[in-house]
Amino acid sequence: MTDISDQEFQLIADFLKTHYGIHLGQEKRALVVGRLENVLKQRNLNSFSELYREVISDKSGQALAMLLNRLTTNHTYFMREVRHFEFFKATVLPYLAAAVADRDLRIWSAGCSSGEEPYTLAMILNDYFRGSGQPWDTKLLATDISTEVLEKAVQGIYPTESIAALPPSWQSAYFRRLDDERRVVADTIKNAVIYRVFNLKEAFPFKKKFHTIFCRNVMIYFGAAERAALLDKFYEYTEPGGYLFIGHSESINRSQTKYRYIMPAVYRKE
Repeated sequence: MTDISDQEFQLIADFLKTHYGIHLGQEKRALVVGRLENVLKQRNLNSFSELYREVISDKSGQALAMLLNRLTTNHTYFMREVRHFEFFKATVLPYLAAAVADRDLRIWSAGCSSGEEPYTLAMILNDYFRGSGQPWDTKLLATDISTEVLEKAVQGIYPTESIAALPPSWQSAYFRRLDDERRVVADTIKNAVIYRVFNLKEAFPFKKKFHTIFCRNVMIYFGAAERAALLDKFYEYTEPGGYLFIGHSESINRSQTKYRYIMPAVYRKE
């Protein structure tokens, strides 16, 4: 195993924190080594310092993409934290259907990973508005910093067993069989999601605000200052009356946010 020095670990940790808000504590040293050791061998590099220099000097961005793909955690699954989806369908959508006069619904899945969350939202939206009798723009934005998981999301191919938690009606209506082991998301749902690479640490480029933001199990990897700054930006880009969903393993200091607490991991801009 290639050893990583204190200085090398700090170089990588500081780079991720400064540019992406991701906090790597000392307990993550073994993870960094484990995920990057093969990269050193593949690139014929002798140290993590050499890898770091390659990342910051590579103008193509490929080395940086590799680093982010290796060091970001993208564990997710369909219907994760299912109460959020139930609340979104039963409470948020009826409110938005009545409040959004121009029928331009803006929803953002921030830190969308391999697509399970935005596709679930797209299925809920399709079910809800299909019989409304009026056209709604329900395309939703899904972003992540990992190009690797975004490629999987765009493909929309999942193991058959992974969609078992979805309602049978969704499984038949919104997925096509590829083979015994795999299903692919139907074009109706695929076309409802716009995938983009985006770094939450950067200034938000959006011209319009969002009615709902899902950013679940992302801020757990941020330091306190980075979380607070991101929440301020989310608030600024949330429409009045709009909602923010975070992960159940995350928390917001209610005395330090303008959002109003609604239920565990759900907040609203009044």
